[in-house]
Amino acid sequence: MIVSNPAAKDKGNGASGHATIRDVARAAAVSTATVSATVNASAYVSPALQQRVWAAIERVGYQPDAVARSLRKGVTRMLGLLLADITNPFTTAVVHSMEATAHARGYTLMLCNSDEDAAKEETHLRLLRTHRADGVVLMPVGTGADYAARMARLLRIPAVLVDRRIRDLALDLVTTDGAAGTRAAIAHILALGHRRIGIVTGPPGVSAGDERLAGYRAALDGQGIPFDPRLARSGDFRHGPAYAATRAILEGEDPPTALFACNNLMAIGMMRAIADLGLSCPGDLSVACFDDFEWATAFQPRLTTVAQPTDAIGATAVELLLDRLAGAAPDEPRQVVLAPRLIVRDSCAAPSR
Repeated sequence: MIVSNPAAKDKGNGASGHATIRDVARAAAVSTATVSATVNASAYVSPALQQRVWAAIERVGYQPDAVARSLRKGVTRMLGLLLADITNPFTTAVVHSMEATAHARGYTLMLCNSDEDAAKEETHLRLLRTHRADGVVLMPVGTGADYAARMARLLRIPAVLVDRRIRDLALDLVTTDGAAGTRAAIAHILALGHRRIGIVTGPPGVSAGDERLAGYRAALDGQGIPFDPRLARSGDFRHGPAYAATRAILEGEDPPTALFACNNLMAIGMMRAIADLGLSCPGDLSVACFDDFEWATAFQPRLTTVAQPTDAIGATAVELLLDRLAGAAPDEPRQVVLAPRLIVRDSCAAPSR
């Protein structure tokens, strides 16, 4: 069972001695409707008002009645999932595995989607705390010097990171060796005779994208090919920006004969840009991407991909979190780095020029 933003049932009549929704409204100088909308994410509330409401909630110690009942038992048996982009087929495959593992252990999931937006991520973390999730599986989206410190303040429950690291914050982590997977794909393209290979990367500073870019550069370096920054553009892990990045690379001076997309959504934007430019794959341009997905074999040609073990990622993340909740985990954070697999299909061939 996956629950998205379940509504709190408190209508302002907290148990005797406990703060109520009216107390929060008075402390924040807002209406009870604004407090309810903030807590349940049921209507738009401006970021400034949200901050006021959350600060007041923490100040007065407000808990919804449904949460108060669960606190009498000490646990909610609910885990939060806070993921970067639920539209990504990689993410949905991982969630499927997480739900099956959690269900088998008697837990339900509350699913939140940050949509690659650090402000939404912060709002959802506060929401998970309000509903007293026992722990959270997090695919982080933020960057910057203060991101780790900000997340340390927000993460007051056990957490496991998936796919991406938070630099300078020690937490359990399950990920795939992105550098090795990308290096294998680029080595395959190089072996076909390509020497100018473009890459569409993720947002700068996000570990998954940075690691894949490092693998690309390592593969080129291994063949004595210097890195050309004109052939590397960020696509923000989205198909729209990847479309624009692909066109910029291909319409530039001395375009590449092959392209690599650092995730599957960007591969879709990449293929659309290639088609709109009147080019063929692999006749004019070879293409490969990180992440395998069902549509990869529906493309013409079928896409060469780097597959991540999504079932193992999801199951391992939930098991690490449940170990942590049960007090069965070591003090030191654990890092599980799984091996990807190169799947060679039809989208890469020898260069035509």
